[in-house]
Amino acid sequence: MSKRLNAILGDVEVNRDLILLLTIGGLYALGIFLSNTFVNIYLWKQSGDYIAIALYNLSVYIMQPLTFILAGRWAKKIDRVIVLRLGVIFLSLFFLTVLFAGEQAATYKIVLGSVLGIGYGFYWLAFNVLTFEITEPETRDFFNGFLGLLNSLGGIIGPVLAGYIISRLASNTGYTVIFTISLILFVLAVVCSFFLNRRSAKGSFTFKRIIHERKRDGNWKRILYAHIFQGLREGTFLFVISIWVFITTQSEFALGKFNLVYSAFSFLFYYMATRLIKPHMRKWAIFVGGLTLYLALYLILIHLSYPILLIYAAIIGMAYPIIYVPYLSLTYDVIGKAWHAAEMRIEYIVVRELFLNLGRVISIGIFLLGVSLFSPETVIPYILMIVGVGHFVIYFFIKDVEFTKDTEEESVFVKNKLADHDNR
Repeated sequence: MSKRLNAILGDVEVNRDLILLLTIGGLYALGIFLSNTFVNIYLWKQSGDYIAIALYNLSVYIMQPLTFILAGRWAKKIDRVIVLRLGVIFLSLFFLTVLFAGEQAATYKIVLGSVLGIGYGFYWLAFNVLTFEITEPETRDFFNGFLGLLNSLGGIIGPVLAGYIISRLASNTGYTVIFTISLILFVLAVVCSFFLNRRSAKGSFTFKRIIHERKRDGNWKRILYAHIFQGLREGTFLFVISIWVFITTQSEFALGKFNLVYSAFSFLFYYMATRLIKPHMRKWAIFVGGLTLYLALYLILIHLSYPILLIYAAIIGMAYPIIYVPYLSLTYDVIGKAWHAAEMRIEYIVVRELFLNLGRVISIGIFLLGVSLFSPETVIPYILMIVGVGHFVIYFFIKDVEFTKDTEEESVFVKNKLADHDNR
């Protein structure tokens, strides 16, 4: 069996907790892709207002980092697996609320966004910390790549299935079905979490100290600033492109097919990136992926049509894995070799999230200002050209990340401390 796994996954040693965490991540991805892909469209059909959709997403990005701080504090006092379960519960509550609100959902856009942000905050704090603890430098590229494969698989199955169901069933029946399936997947994720080893932490929660650590640690500063620009693109692109696809086609099923194309290419390239991008190639891969992602934008700005949108989906499906597999691994390596990483790992994850969501909030702030002052049809292309450069700028921060001999020796110390802690 192990030989078969090695033939598929490469020469990587995996343990039970790593497999469980990947399973939880896969169930989460399928549940989110199945339902959340269409929430922005659901609200758009009710309001027809870009500002309403932007406010919904802004509330998500404000509550998510605030919840991260609370979740980080709790993860220092209780088992972080419990924090993971809280995230799934709030995500389930979000989908139930959308369902029960029905045709009045757009009226409660800020409440809905806040509940979703809380769910994301609890879930991703716990998931990221568990990722940091369970993986080692030797397994991080594998884990990030294989998790990307699972996300892509969820993206292949979820949106096209949900789009088909919504388009075939009358009224809100389709939404009822897909929200129910998502709830079942979240319950399965909670069940899997009971098999993870307990991972409590000791000590006080001092995330402000880790914010100031960027003044001493150049690598940490570069990674944090890179995350601001990552968020700059994500904040607006996560909802504008979906709305454009729907406006162009007037079909949820067409949006599902758009995501199917994106996820199919992403699935293939996550597998290739995991196997082919070695540590010494990380920076070059981030440069190529970021440049490709930005240039692809001009396809849809020059001529917006459904066939062009599908080509755009294929290109970004190739580009994102080329960026994220090395970028996430590099981020965790910087954290793993940073000051007091073993006992402060939760604080490092929280601070990273704060900077990422700062970029997202700035992005939506630019969007809201633009559509308030000018016609959305006129100004949105210019906004996308500005915030769309975010992932390309990442390279210019991470290109100077270097690990000296001292940090390499420190990383061995951190690795041993983490291993001792995990085995308790």
